[in-house]
Amino acid sequence: MERLAEQAQSTWEMALIYLSSPAFYVQIVIVAGALALAWALSTLLLTRVGLLRDEPLPGAIFDLRNRLYRARVLVLPLVATVLLGAAISFALATIGDAWLIRAAQGVAFIVLLFSLASHFIKNETIVFALQWVGVPLAILYVLGLLDDITAHLDTVSIEIGNIRITLYAVLRTIVFGVVLFWLGRASNATGQRVIRTRPFFDAGTREVVSKLFEIGVYVLIFLLLINIMGIDLTALAVFGGALGVGLGFGLQQIAANFISGLIILIDRSITIGDFIELEDGRTGTLRELTMRSATLETYDGKDIMVPNERFITTAFVNWTHNNKKQRYSLHFQVAYRTDLEAMFDIVRATVASHPKVLSGEGVPLAERPDAEIESFGDSGINILVEFWMEGIDDGENRVGADLLLMIWTTLKANGIEIPFPQREVKILGDGKSS
Repeated sequence: MERLAEQAQSTWEMALIYLSSPAFYVQIVIVAGALALAWALSTLLLTRVGLLRDEPLPGAIFDLRNRLYRARVLVLPLVATVLLGAAISFALATIGDAWLIRAAQGVAFIVLLFSLASHFIKNETIVFALQWVGVPLAILYVLGLLDDITAHLDTVSIEIGNIRITLYAVLRTIVFGVVLFWLGRASNATGQRVIRTRPFFDAGTREVVSKLFEIGVYVLIFLLLINIMGIDLTALAVFGGALGVGLGFGLQQIAANFISGLIILIDRSITIGDFIELEDGRTGTLRELTMRSATLETYDGKDIMVPNERFITTAFVNWTHNNKKQRYSLHFQVAYRTDLEAMFDIVRATVASHPKVLSGEGVPLAERPDAEIESFGDSGINILVEFWMEGIDDGENRVGADLLLMIWTTLKANGIEIPFPQREVKILGDGKSS
C-alpha cells in the first residue's frame, strides 16, 4: 500500500509540474485557436454556401441537395477535426508535445461520429459499428495507445505464398468494408435516383447509365478493399485465371445472364414499362431490369422472374415498345334476319362512345372502330368488331369487357337477336319394326 501511495504521489507531482509548464498552456492556446478558427470557417460555409444555407425545395436532384443540406450539422466537428490534426503537426514541430491537442481532436472525432450516426445512418449495423468500434478507436487515439495496439496486431500474421495477411489487416478490412459497402449502397441508390429522374435521358439510356454507375461503384469498392488489405493487385493474376475457368464451367449461366443484361441495356430492345408476352404465353409489364434477370409484373399481382438470356435466345412479343396503340377485336353473332347495315352503324357508334377507344375525325380511318361480317355460322352471322386503344386491354383498361356489355345492351334495345344454337330433328320411317 505504501508503494502504491508513493507512486500516486509521484504521478500527482509530475502532473502538477506538467500542468504548470509552458508546453501545457501553449497547447491550450493552440486548441482554443483551432476551435475558434473551426467555428469561424464553419459559420462562413453555412452562411455563404447556398446548398448548406437554404433548405432545398422539390426539383432537380432534390435528394442530393437535401442530403447536402442535412450535412450542415457535420461541418463544425469535421472542420475542427481537420484543423486539430494540422495543429498536432505544428505543436510537435514547435514544442515537441501534443497530447492535449490529440485529446481534443479525439473528442471532435467522437462528436463527428455521433452526429453522423444520429442524423444520417439508419442501418443498425453501421450505427453499432460506429458506437462500439469507432468510439473506442477514438478513445485509444486520445490516450496514445492506438499506434502500439495496431503495431502489435500487425505482428500476428499468416503467409500464403507471397501474400502476408495480418490480424490488423483483417480487422481493418472488416471495419472499412462495412463502411465502404454502406457508403456504396447509399451512393448507388442516390446516384440511380438522380440518373433516373433526368428528363433529357430516355428510359433505355437511364437504365444503361444507372447500371454502369452501379457496376462502377462496386468495382471501386472492391479495389479500395484490396488496397486496404494491402494485397498487390498483380498477385491476383492467378486468381483471375481461375475465375475465368470457373466462369467457363460452373458460372456460365450467371455470366451469360450478365452479358445478356448488358446487351439488352445497350440495344434497348426492352425498357421499363414495356408490356411483354413470352414465348410460353405468359405476359406482364417490365417493372425491373437487373444485371441478372428481368421482373414482369402481371395484372393478377404476380411477379415473373425471367433470366436475361431468354430475351436474347428466344422470341418474345413487346406490345408497347414502339407504339402504345393496340388493336383489339370482339366477336359475336346475330340472327340471319338482322338488318346488317343498320346494325353495323349502331355497333360502330356504340364502340366509339367508349372514352378509351380511339375515334373521331382526328383519328386515321384505319384506326376508327369498325364492324364487319366475319363468317356465316350454323346459328347466325358471325360479326367481327375491331377497335384501337392506347395501352393494354387488361388491368385498369378492361375495355373489351365494357364494350361487350355495351353492345349487348344496344342490340337488346334495338330488338336485334343474338341467336343460340338450334337443332332440327327428323324421324325417318314409320317407326314400326318388321
